[in-house]
Amino acid sequence: MQHTLSILLQNEAGALVRVAGLFAARGHNIDTLTVSATADPAVSRLTLTVRGDDAKLTQILQQTRKLVDVLLVEHPAQA
Repeated sequence: MQHTLSILLQNEAGALVRVAGLFAARGHNIDTLTVSATADPAVSRLTLTVRGDDAKLTQILQQTRKLVDVLLVEHPAQA
């Protein structure tokens, strides 16, 4: 099953690498990835899609929320 995640993160050098590295280290593939600016120049929005079952999605959400640069993680289907 494909899931779309929306992540707000601090607009700092290396923040995207840390998020992508988390996925790579856990063996999760990112299908699509888009980064865009927000109204706050210190914050960027990262939108990505991943494939996996509910257990894998839960693990991804929990681990991504623990990253220092991550401010908010949303999974629109769960909202």
